[in-house]
Amino acid sequence: MSGFVGILVSDPWLQNQFTQVELRSLKSHFTSMKRESGKLTVSDLASRMGKSKIVGDQNLSKEERATLIQNFHPNLNDEVDFEFYLRIYLNLQAHVNAIIGSGVKNSSAFLKAATTTLLHTISDSEKSSYVAHINNYLSEDEFLKKCLPINPSSNDLFEVAKDGVLLCKLINVAVPGTIDERAINTKSMLNPWERNENHTLCLNSAKAIGCTVVNIGTQDIIEGRRHLVLGVISQIIKIQLLADLNLKKTPQLVELVGDSKDVEELMSLPPEKILLRWMNFQLKKTEYKKTVSNFSSDVKDAEAYTNLLNVLAPEHKHPSNVVVKNTFERAKHVLEHADRMGCRRYLTAKDIVEGSPNLNLAFVAHIFQHRNGLSTQTKQISFLETLADDIQISREEKSFRFWINSFDSSVYINNVFEDLRDGWILLQTLDKVSPSIVNWKIASKPPIKLPFKKVENCNQVVKLGKQLKFSLVNIAGNDIVQGNKKLILAYLWQLMRYNILQLLKHLRFHSNGKEITDVDILEWANAKVRKNGSQTRMYSFRDKSLSDGIFFLELLSSVQPRAVNWSLVTNGVTDEEKKMNATYVISIARKLGCSIFLLPEDIIEVNQKMMLTLTASIMYWTLKQPLELIKPTGSPDSHSGSILDDSTSDSSLE
Repeated sequence: MSGFVGILVSDPWLQNQFTQVELRSLKSHFTSMKRESGKLTVSDLASRMGKSKIVGDQNLSKEERATLIQNFHPNLNDEVDFEFYLRIYLNLQAHVNAIIGSGVKNSSAFLKAATTTLLHTISDSEKSSYVAHINNYLSEDEFLKKCLPINPSSNDLFEVAKDGVLLCKLINVAVPGTIDERAINTKSMLNPWERNENHTLCLNSAKAIGCTVVNIGTQDIIEGRRHLVLGVISQIIKIQLLADLNLKKTPQLVELVGDSKDVEELMSLPPEKILLRWMNFQLKKTEYKKTVSNFSSDVKDAEAYTNLLNVLAPEHKHPSNVVVKNTFERAKHVLEHADRMGCRRYLTAKDIVEGSPNLNLAFVAHIFQHRNGLSTQTKQISFLETLADDIQISREEKSFRFWINSFDSSVYINNVFEDLRDGWILLQTLDKVSPSIVNWKIASKPPIKLPFKKVENCNQVVKLGKQLKFSLVNIAGNDIVQGNKKLILAYLWQLMRYNILQLLKHLRFHSNGKEITDVDILEWANAKVRKNGSQTRMYSFRDKSLSDGIFFLELLSSVQPRAVNWSLVTNGVTDEEKKMNATYVISIARKLGCSIFLLPEDIIEVNQKMMLTLTASIMYWTLKQPLELIKPTGSPDSHSGSILDDSTSDSSLE
């Protein structure tokens, strides 16, 4: 068991009951429960544990949970610490397992047996569909050819995924260019060090494209934990399939709305909601009168699908006009129709009638990609010309959105300008960045119907920002409620910057409370590069010479000698060479373990904010590494000198 687990739990027996990821998730839920009123007693557990995504799935009512807890510990007024909470959790899980035995009805079940063996199940249909997707999109990959196609009826997928290469390649299929494939370790036999680098690169890159990976670590991929690996694959494929569900890629989507105000609303919706709106838009052209609001129960009878495909591809409709009353037969007809259209993928008739949400979503998204039925020429597209197409705002919004989603939060945001307007998620993020700073007693939890309650939340957000010494001139809570883009981005940038500076402060300077400044980070980076024998220098985070990426490659090489393959580095003169270097910088940083949310364009254009966060992230990774982990290639035990020893530099932070 790792040191991380030991820090959270002192009892050796408890340490052995959980993986790192499980313990981290439970710790987060425990902290959330305690935060509600500042303390947690035994009497609070029954109701609050029921709200937990993990504990709430134990199939116990609040009353049953309360009885079991009282039997375990009769004194209901005693305060609960984390280890006591874990023991309660294990007892409840053991009780549930004793009731239901080994029969697991729900594919998302999370059950803990009395022997502490976790029973995680996966959907065979989902696995088969994702394997077919991988076989289709990666069959020509030079490295993966030797292990593709994968047999969908076997568990070979999890063996192939163990070296991390397949997951990295799949990310690039979903969002091309995310990973510089020169950074992927692709030898036929990878050592544990190289394999771990691939996993780290994969997980940090997955976060950077919008996946939620807070409950999975590199060890889970190495061990082939099927439910976790399949969960990441599912998210990556979903991002790929929904990539066209935006006005930039598919401007014809404006046909779904009436005026420019509705267009702005459409742009703020998550892609799944846009897909549902598109589906209902097409269904209005038919005799189907219901509204589809999900990809599960609302499509189980296959009637919506029958009408959707008939309007999109009437030439391929079933030749028989006989009304099919049997649901399963109707589902089979739907798939035959889709097959004639050339888009029968991702699900079976059984998946339709069982209401598999992931596979139904994939099926509809694939239909949209293949034939969306929207006009190629519509006067409504003129609405787009009235919308400000600020590329920089869009890029920063995405970076901050993925950064917020990287926290272990119960809410996933799709648009910072819309989803932060009630102030709640901002308060949650502030609490993550500066624990206990939020006064939850005066905060209102969504759904918030009264507008002034949203303003109150956002007023506290602004007040706390000022408390943290953010520059918030002319920013009021109502600006956040109104969705003022520039002011929201300005606040989020300062919050992100404060987060990384605090991480650095608590990492090395907790004893004397020294505040870390931008200048400290700049000087540290220059000292590292100079100490490595290079004359390259960064004069500021606006230094235009940074656009070629060379300085950051020098910095990465100085903190991990084996990180950069200099034969792959260009001179950084042309735009293409700069982009190649910038992509390589980002992938190498993520491969080492830096959690960063920037694009190659940020380096090429020398975006001051992103240059600071990139440098600070490399610094943070470096200073938290045990010395024995910084080793040159081929010499696993031969590193001389300390990368943490900055005492010889006049720019040392200590």
